[in-house]
Amino acid sequence: MRMRNKYRKPTSFNYIAGSRCSLSTVVWSLVGFLLFLHLYSLVSHYGAKGGVAQFGTSHNPVIRELEEVEHENIQIPPPRKRSPRAAKRRPQKPTTLIDEFLDESSQLRHIFFPGMKTAIGPTNSDSNDSSYYYPGRIWLDTDGNPIQAHGGGILYDEKSRTYYWYGEYKDGPTFHVHKKAAARVDIIGVGCYSSKDLWSWKNEGIVLAAEETNETHDLHKSNVLERPKVIYNGYTGKYVMWMHIDDVNYTKAGVGVAVSDYPTGPFDYLYSKRPHGCESRDMTVFKDDDGMAYLIYSSEDNSELHIGPLTKDYLDVTHDVRKILVGQHREAPALFKHEGTYYMITSGCTGWAPNEALAHAAELVMGPWETMGNPCVGGNKMFRLTTFFAQSTFVIPLPGLPGSFIFMADRWNPADLRDSRYVWLPLIVGGPADRPLDYNFGFPAWPRVSIYWHKKWRLPSG
Repeated sequence: MRMRNKYRKPTSFNYIAGSRCSLSTVVWSLVGFLLFLHLYSLVSHYGAKGGVAQFGTSHNPVIRELEEVEHENIQIPPPRKRSPRAAKRRPQKPTTLIDEFLDESSQLRHIFFPGMKTAIGPTNSDSNDSSYYYPGRIWLDTDGNPIQAHGGGILYDEKSRTYYWYGEYKDGPTFHVHKKAAARVDIIGVGCYSSKDLWSWKNEGIVLAAEETNETHDLHKSNVLERPKVIYNGYTGKYVMWMHIDDVNYTKAGVGVAVSDYPTGPFDYLYSKRPHGCESRDMTVFKDDDGMAYLIYSSEDNSELHIGPLTKDYLDVTHDVRKILVGQHREAPALFKHEGTYYMITSGCTGWAPNEALAHAAELVMGPWETMGNPCVGGNKMFRLTTFFAQSTFVIPLPGLPGSFIFMADRWNPADLRDSRYVWLPLIVGGPADRPLDYNFGFPAWPRVSIYWHKKWRLPSG
């Protein structure tokens, strides 16, 4: 998106007859300079190494290893045979990789959703595979059970020096309330897992449970609880959970708030509301360096995002709110910060089907926010256009490696939501700005955001 600097004075050239420096000379010099900048950015952006595009951002060998992307070459199987009469009645459309992903009977099912034999985790890995992430594989906790923390987020607790992963506990049957309804699982609650190394996770149990009998309660099992996020409030000493609360038809469109004295709960549910009097569906919360916290949510039938600060105790929103990315139809926001600049990853609105991620940036958390482009690198074209067949949910900073983060995403399985997978990949902020020639000279040249595809990777030691 272009942003014009209305305060910039126009540049004029004074032409003097007989001067060696004519107007055309100046113009062509400027064109040459711009071409040089463009070529330089391309060389910096795309260095060839064994035929693989490299998006180098650092001379640090640890980060360079994370940036060595991998490619995928998945062949779509030939179409099933059909009778001539059926083919004449309804011509068959070409099958896409997304069709194969959504088809639970596809021959490629094992590629997107590998079986239990390839599961990773402390109880199912030898020494060679320990601490390696395999995006899309089943991930086991320390008890040997699949982790249930979908649409989740991470809290790093300074007191215990422990990571806590909160997410939707979906270990129940998938069903449709009616023919046109989206796939769903009854509310079971919010699961919590703890870890010291972000790979080996201990199940701390359900820290916010569904309501079994009271049908008027927000957390009654027939309703919707999605995308729980927890932040710590240093002023009150409380752990505060925000989540998307809805009814079975997604018409309530609100947020819910719960609180606990401990990161492992139990959390006491307080209330639900429409923040700022607006619809709220996919949402997240972000805690800034100064302790201020913000709610970011999709609104107006998911056509735009709203962002506003929370109160001092994090238990409500203030009256201040800004509309951002208006008309862009983005959801699943994951907001993070690097060197004073705010970044956010969002997805499109296509239900359970995967779509293209976009990166956004802002100088101020309340905006204005500008779209930078698709951050996905590697795999193949369809992998990049589907966010590696996953949807953003959270971004975790890696201490000790400036500009390095973990991108957390969910690979949804609408045929069996409890079997949805986790796609964790390295995210690096740095290097040449995205699309530098799209911006005017007064516009911030933000470093690009890159999410690198790996079939197998691990965090740097230490």
